Amino acid sequence: MNQALQAVDFKALDSKIKEHSEFVDLLTMGMNKSIVGQKHLVESLLIGLLADGHVLLEGVPGLAKTLAIKTLGKLIDAKYNRIQFTPDLLPADVIGTMIYSQKTEEFSIKKGPVFANLVLADEINRAPAKVQSALLEAMQERQVTIGEETFKLPSPFLVLATQNPIEQEGTYPLPEAQLDRFMLKVHITYPKPKEEMEIIKQNIQMEEVKISPILKPEDIIKARKVVQEVYVDEKIERYIVEIVHATRFPKEMKLAHLQEMISFGGSPRASINLALAARTYAFLMKRGYVIPEDVRAIAHDVLRHRIGLSYEAEANNVTSEDIISEIINAVEVP
Repeated sequence: MNQALQAVDFKALDSKIKEHSEFVDLLTMGMNKSIVGQKHLVESLLIGLLADGHVLLEGVPGLAKTLAIKTLGKLIDAKYNRIQFTPDLLPADVIGTMIYSQKTEEFSIKKGPVFANLVLADEINRAPAKVQSALLEAMQERQVTIGEETFKLPSPFLVLATQNPIEQEGTYPLPEAQLDRFMLKVHITYPKPKEEMEIIKQNIQMEEVKISPILKPEDIIKARKVVQEVYVDEKIERYIVEIVHATRFPKEMKLAHLQEMISFGGSPRASINLALAARTYAFLMKRGYVIPEDVRAIAHDVLRHRIGLSYEAEANNVTSEDIISEIINAVEVP
């Protein structure tokens, strides 16, 4: 028997995870007070929060993307800032700038809205590349440089960006380097008719839903440490590597017909994020170990923005979703 496996007391680990994940139900209930349906959206935000990864939300306007992020900020009593990305936005409007004071005859630093726990980059693809790149250091290094000084961002720090997939006029597509910084890219779909009726009822009553904080940012940092204890077996790690490897060299997985459809596959960051997200998903499911179903459940969100489609794929209306589904069905489950 594997020595690492022998060292893990699954019963004790499971009960510890169950005990420490009770707040997940409270957060979900709190989110459901103002968000009707959208279970996948709520789950994705919690994965991003607990796995310390940024989330890109894609969906048509009016699907409660902004409301969900705002509600999450209130529930964890975190500092929340919203930046509306527009074509005339400057990097200084995001990270801050140096201001000259005539009184003191010195420069002082004015911090921008990026200094918050939750930063909503609304319609991120509306601003030019110069502004989008201002977020890169913040997202990767969790710090911001203004002038010659570098400032640490508060912890937890999470960028939640939104973009509209339909309207492409006057937008600037996100560069691959920045897309790769997002742990998840989540597609938000329309609510079901029953859920939409509930949304109408909620909104015509004109009663504001009161959201009270149930956690503090420090609690999230503690919870992250517990998430790190969720056991990931070597077989699961190999499974993750095989899935990501198949996005680069599909021929090796007997998927030769996909070779012409893919211009580039997932980077090692894809493998890391797939493992982190699967572990966090297992935690949300109140389980002390990762199973293949956890990997499959979040594979599309982790990989859809990390696969480059060739002209051949676009000509044949093949999407990254189709490619991921084929790969997941082809790779042998441990």
